[in-house]
Amino acid sequence: MPRGGARVVSGPPPDPGSLKQTKLAEKGGWTTLPAEGRQGQTPVWPLVSPAERELDLWERLWAMPQAVMWEAMGQHDEVAMYVRCFVEAERIDGRIDIKKLVRQYADSLGLSTQGMLRNRWKVARATADQAPAAAAAPAPRRRSARDRLKVVPGGEGA
Repeated sequence: MPRGGARVVSGPPPDPGSLKQTKLAEKGGWTTLPAEGRQGQTPVWPLVSPAERELDLWERLWAMPQAVMWEAMGQHDEVAMYVRCFVEAERIDGRIDIKKLVRQYADSLGLSTQGMLRNRWKVARATADQAPAAAAAPAPRRRSARDRLKVVPGGEGA
């Protein structure tokens, strides 16, 4: 049995702010998703006998920014299976293996922070009309070490 070596999720996730990742992004390594999410009609539910809760979650997911990539890659069935498993997992008596599967689906579909990093997806910054009003206020300036120094009177070399 092989040991060691790179695995799909081995090592730290890629950092979009690092110099190496910036160079990869210039070559097309990262995909920027629209902040407003996917526009258009929600796709038709591909599985049999959807529950009302499944349809509500299905509609909400297809309005997210990640849905742009799901549509481009034809992942309708995968998203539907995630929804079905998610609804099963949120039950009080939901099985642990289903809850683990939901986490794996969330990562592979880019619904978690880890999944977004692994897929090399980032969401575009919101424009001024989309940004909340609180974001417009500048952050208070932190005091630096220099600001905390005091001049001691009467001593120029002791």
